[in-house]
Amino acid sequence: MPLQLITPAAEEPVSLAEAKLHLRVESADDDALIGSLISAARQSAETLTGRQFVTARWKLVLDSFPGPSLMGVPAGLTFSLPGHAILLPKCPVQSVFAIRYRDMSGTTQTMPRADYTVDTACEPARVTPVFGSSWPVSLPQIGVVQLVFAAGYGDAASVPAGIKSWIKLRVGSLYAHREEVALLASGKIEALAFIDGLLDPYRVVLV
Repeated sequence: MPLQLITPAAEEPVSLAEAKLHLRVESADDDALIGSLISAARQSAETLTGRQFVTARWKLVLDSFPGPSLMGVPAGLTFSLPGHAILLPKCPVQSVFAIRYRDMSGTTQTMPRADYTVDTACEPARVTPVFGSSWPVSLPQIGVVQLVFAAGYGDAASVPAGIKSWIKLRVGSLYAHREEVALLASGKIEALAFIDGLLDPYRVVLV
């Protein structure tokens, strides 16, 4: 995926103290380990859901602007994904900072903010030229269009409880079973089916 992380989140959605409380660990001996497990669990949850939890800045790199260059919304449709829309594959999108491209002379240009509109209520968010405008002509070369945007719920306190619960449960599993596989006394591992279901309401479907 042509998606690059520019500025990572300033904190994890689950703090070390929250994870230790869940694990019922009081000593500081495993703080570094638990911290790494929080990061691993968060990365897994973000991959499964297609979301950014705590605010970070991303860059989407494209080979060209999309087409056809249709104007407006077809009559009678209450919702559409027009062919000229760019979809931002990290949710929830807070804002688009810049749309940059290389013109036919190879010079980097920044598209004026007044020339495009961003629908952050939609997931994935949609970006199109405003009515009466069209995407500019870019150099026919790979990686010439870049969209820089911020995504995330905000700070750690703003991340939904279901996501944080999943992360803590996964940290618990990783902490208890530190190898690739775990064998119970019965010789069988029973998964708790409802655990991954905690993420179901937050999965983004890219169309």
